[in-house]
Amino acid sequence: MDWVILVNNNPFTPTFGIVPPHLAGRKDILEQMSDAFSGDIGNPNLSTILIGARGCGKTALLSCIANEARKHGWIAVTVVATEGMLEDIYQRTLEASAEHINQGVHKHLTGIEIAQLLGIEWTYEEQAEGNWRTRMNTLLSELGDRGIGLAIHVDEVDASVEEMIQLASTYQLFIGEGRRVSLIMAGLPKHTLDLMDNERVSFLRRARQRRIGSVSDAEVLRAFLASIEDAGKSIGATALQQAVNATCGYPYMMQLIGYCAWESSRNSKEITKEHVEQGITQAASEFRAGVLDATFRDMSKGDRAFARAMIACGNECTLTNVAKEMGKQTNYASTYKSRLLKQGVITEMPDGSFDFALPMLKDYLAEKL
Repeated sequence: MDWVILVNNNPFTPTFGIVPPHLAGRKDILEQMSDAFSGDIGNPNLSTILIGARGCGKTALLSCIANEARKHGWIAVTVVATEGMLEDIYQRTLEASAEHINQGVHKHLTGIEIAQLLGIEWTYEEQAEGNWRTRMNTLLSELGDRGIGLAIHVDEVDASVEEMIQLASTYQLFIGEGRRVSLIMAGLPKHTLDLMDNERVSFLRRARQRRIGSVSDAEVLRAFLASIEDAGKSIGATALQQAVNATCGYPYMMQLIGYCAWESSRNSKEITKEHVEQGITQAASEFRAGVLDATFRDMSKGDRAFARAMIACGNECTLTNVAKEMGKQTNYASTYKSRLLKQGVITEMPDGSFDFALPMLKDYLAEKL
């Protein structure tokens, strides 16, 4: 009788917020962040903004950076930029530092009942609350006395959220007071640039800006192979290269293709070319629904006209050619070029030409437009 060995522990994680076992192409950033958390408070990497399009792996990288902070003894808390985020930071910090600091309740011994050996009575006095900055200063002081830093991580940066501006403003004051604190943020190009353009927090323009883009084929291949082999399967060279090529260096596509190919090979110990083909087809459908549809919805009429002209220009995609194709002046086209760059829809090359930043987006827009 032949036995079929089922390998079910799919190592790929196309779900947002989950860190994959092998993060492709981010080694340098993580090493620099590790150095920052092990050094002094003057390291500029302690104030970092991760900027990238949908699906480029910002959230996973943010989680990895938080883990690096914890490895070096920092308290790390992660929130999303929404109203209520300041209180969330405070509560998460209290929660994460429970074993290190006084939680704001002071106990006073008031009496001992002689009849009950060592029956001790206590009264509790609540500490005055104060505003958010005051309460955070108390926490930071207690952590600082123990040599512990606080790393605040904010995902989905949004400059329209007033508390986001308040956090950035107060963070500057924390730094000026010599607090051991770090602020790492992540968001779409438009939202992070809007934040840095806000005059109330213009100092953020001096923060480290990390453009999170595509990953080299070599890095994708390494992460693909390590993920598969560590989880107990194998993959042939042809199938592996086919999977790598289909990702276009995009981290989310790597996780999608890997996950779908693994599921297709569930009853086999080897991921074959056929499994990869099935995975690519399914991943393309999910990428379209999860990323490309959302990108298209965010594009204005003018954005779409610019994209249509880009497609018509083919490999000669310069601002002059696009403007000519649109039937507009260069300064008019430049407005939409800037918008699409901020949205992470297109990317500019060193020679001044530009292309679509997302996998499959050109073909998708050709169908839609």
